Amino acid sequence: MKASLVLLLFCSFSLLGQKLPERLSETDFTIGKTISIQSKILKGERVLNVYLPQHYSADSTKTYPVIYLLDGSKDEDFIHIAGIVQFGSFSWINMLPETIVVGIANVDRKRDFTYPSQNSLDQEEFTTSGKSAHFIQFLEEELQPFIAANFKTSEEKTLIGQSLGGLLATEILFKKPELFDKYIIVSPSLWWDDEKLLNAPTPSFTSSKSIYIAGGKEGEVMERTAKTLYNRLNQQQDEKTRVFYEFLEDKDHGDALHIAVYHAFEKIFGSQKNTQ
Repeated sequence: MKASLVLLLFCSFSLLGQKLPERLSETDFTIGKTISIQSKILKGERVLNVYLPQHYSADSTKTYPVIYLLDGSKDEDFIHIAGIVQFGSFSWINMLPETIVVGIANVDRKRDFTYPSQNSLDQEEFTTSGKSAHFIQFLEEELQPFIAANFKTSEEKTLIGQSLGGLLATEILFKKPELFDKYIIVSPSLWWDDEKLLNAPTPSFTSSKSIYIAGGKEGEVMERTAKTLYNRLNQQQDEKTRVFYEFLEDKDHGDALHIAVYHAFEKIFGSQKNTQ
């Protein structure tokens, strides 16, 4: 015991006697910009987290597609989704083109991501719900024009939504499909309002669409409604509409998004891989 104690003290004094490396500099590490805007439509401030590609330059004539991410706060999905985009656009991976990511930070997702429900339990548990029409108007009339005016954007736009965000993405797909070209809908909360959104008229697309729908092992209702959404959209699949579905049997509602987005990029952008 005494020998062990002596050895421990000797090692401690030896470490203290070593000279640590000299710190030459220190700066904060950032992966993008945080921008606050004032929305007249939503009557309040909105925070945007923006990831710019490695070779992005305001002085260049090159333009970039944009991914709009619901639940895009720093402590939500922005950082890990931006990481997938960065990784996928590395030249040796070449899964998708260099892309701008716009994460929309939440204020009240239960309010912004839901349309009015006639279900009394929905109304009781989601007391602020039912204002998605305002949020969709914000996306169309304020956010997209703001991003186009301030960044080097192309016309190609993708929307990513999960859970209630997936409900909103589905509502936009059905009611305002031309707002986005690509839709990544993960674990959509289509149980909302007694699943009435699934009974809405099937959207008619005037331009090419790529739609990826996925969910994990999340119970009968979540799994059934996601598959029903896919089946409805798949019935009208044509040369300008591609629809994908994936059941992630080893994932659940909490961890399906990351791998789903990665797979979505593989499927949606796969046909473009050899043309970049």
